[in-house]
Amino acid sequence: MDFGPHATFIIAAYAAVIIVLGGLIVWLIFDGFHQRRLLNELEARGVRRRSAQRVSRGRLDHE
Repeated sequence: MDFGPHATFIIAAYAAVIIVLGGLIVWLIFDGFHQRRLLNELEARGVRRRSAQRVSRGRLDHE
């Protein structure tokens, strides 16, 4: 494959994109673990999610 006189720039640009996207993916994975741990700590302290409200007689409790 011949990229011509701009081969160095093209390869460097692709490498930079791969590094940035890889970093974002790794960061998202670790941040997901961190957020999950924070949610578990809150639930262990008794804090509940609004989306987990009980349904009584077909209506949400706050209606």
